[in-house]
Amino acid sequence: MTNPITIAILTGGKSSRMGTNKAFTEVGGVPIIERILQRVGDLGEETILITNQPADYAHLGLPAYPDRIPGKGPLGGLYTALLEAHYLYMLAVSCDQPFLNPLLLQALIDQREGFDVVIPLDREDYPQSMHAVYSKGCLPAIQDCLDADRLKMIGFFPQVRVRKIAGEDIDRYDPMRISFVNVNTPDDLTEANRLAAELDS
Repeated sequence: MTNPITIAILTGGKSSRMGTNKAFTEVGGVPIIERILQRVGDLGEETILITNQPADYAHLGLPAYPDRIPGKGPLGGLYTALLEAHYLYMLAVSCDQPFLNPLLLQALIDQREGFDVVIPLDREDYPQSMHAVYSKGCLPAIQDCLDADRLKMIGFFPQVRVRKIAGEDIDRYDPMRISFVNVNTPDDLTEANRLAAELDS
């Protein structure tokens, strides 16, 4: 396949609001991490995990890498993922998104040529940084931010080529923006299970 891509699932965070590892929390009777793998499995040539507890994920049989620079939050996780990815481009998703849409993700991947970031915006035009495509061309700009302890996920965007996807370009795949649902709290989990029951019915 030409222009292959890496899929990176970032499992960072302490899950403090949930009280248990979000990745293994069940939505619709299936652990979120397994729901994610079902949805991204056919999109890339490799799938990797970024986690500081690799033993917890050993049963998945996937390469698992700890943060290269500990304590730098999601931006540090993204940096590690780009360093570990075998391919120039990488799709990054987080471990708490149970309703990823493969068609939308493929659309992001398909628009990556000529850009360093392809990122969808939600209805409030907020960039979904853990639901985006990145190239290794981002690494110098991310490194500069990490060195300066500027850890905002989109803080390096002014230094790279960014393509934003919004409005009708998302509506055709996910008009309700279910893709962007995160499960961070018990209340989020209740809502996610309600959504799962509705979607599966």
